[in-house]
Amino acid sequence: MGNNPSSGRGISRFLSGRFGRKLIQYALVLFIALTINFALPRLAPGDPLMYFMGQEVNTLTPEQRDRMNRELGLEGSVWEQYGDFMKGAVSLQLGSSTKYGKPVTEVLRERIPWTLLLVVPAFAISPLLGIIGGAYAAWNRGKRRDVLLLAGVLALESTPGFWVGMLLIAVFAVRLGWLPSYGAVPLVHSDDFSYYIEMVRHLILPVSTITIVTVGTSFLLTRSSMLDTLGQDYIYMAEAKGVSRRTLIYRHALRNALLPVYTHVTMSLGVLLSGAVVVETVFSYPGLGRLLYESVVARDYPMMQGVFLMITIGVIAANLLADLTYPLVDPRARSRKQVKEAV
Repeated sequence: MGNNPSSGRGISRFLSGRFGRKLIQYALVLFIALTINFALPRLAPGDPLMYFMGQEVNTLTPEQRDRMNRELGLEGSVWEQYGDFMKGAVSLQLGSSTKYGKPVTEVLRERIPWTLLLVVPAFAISPLLGIIGGAYAAWNRGKRRDVLLLAGVLALESTPGFWVGMLLIAVFAVRLGWLPSYGAVPLVHSDDFSYYIEMVRHLILPVSTITIVTVGTSFLLTRSSMLDTLGQDYIYMAEAKGVSRRTLIYRHALRNALLPVYTHVTMSLGVLLSGAVVVETVFSYPGLGRLLYESVVARDYPMMQGVFLMITIGVIAANLLADLTYPLVDPRARSRKQVKEAV
């Protein structure tokens, strides 16, 4: 069978299209991120084995040293290690964890669902509160309620996440005793409905912490965008026609003001995966963030690289989703694209 010219032209059209160009751009970004991921641990000064065994590394025989280097993926030259790392990243064969004694992919499969269980509710609640609060503050711009909301949000925005988490633990777990302060599941496992109730109770404080420390950005973006939208001529025209306040805010102003907020919210999903490190550490929550912390402390290079890879893929996927779906949200982007293609 010979080469099919139409197939080649179809691939060429796909790669030259918007979706194809985005895939090429993000594939390049992923390649650069993987290269940095490989290089950073190896740029650290000193012998990597020294971090694992201390001075006892000097007592290792050559065979034991070779075995340790092989387990850490440090066998061979740097270029050979780089080639093996890239092959493993593509095939998701990321080696074995020196801390857990299991394949990295197996540990990641155990931890990713817990992180998603933590991040997804915060990802839904935080933008919703920020959008509602930002729209309300913008409509009441300059009034006392706007000033109080803005001051409160700015205070939350400047508060470290670990401090918020420790404060919630001190109040709701230690002083009041309403909620558990650590972990994701009760110590005693049972198959009844109460077990899942306890799982939800374990989620309340960490989800609240992430929501509190991230709601400020959505609030400020919505408020700023709403202030700009409320100054447009069509808003004054609708107000002059006697449009109700609720309709004016939610049907006319907020729909147009949400465009930059939508981009931020979509892209923040990937950032939340990495931003949960502090929260998961404070609450001893068994997700990717806690796993990354434990891997750094233990100098578990394969596991560190595996977690970095998951975070990188999450950030790139969120950015790609924002790029591809933005024209669906903003009709002006579609019209600009059609005009550009026509020219």
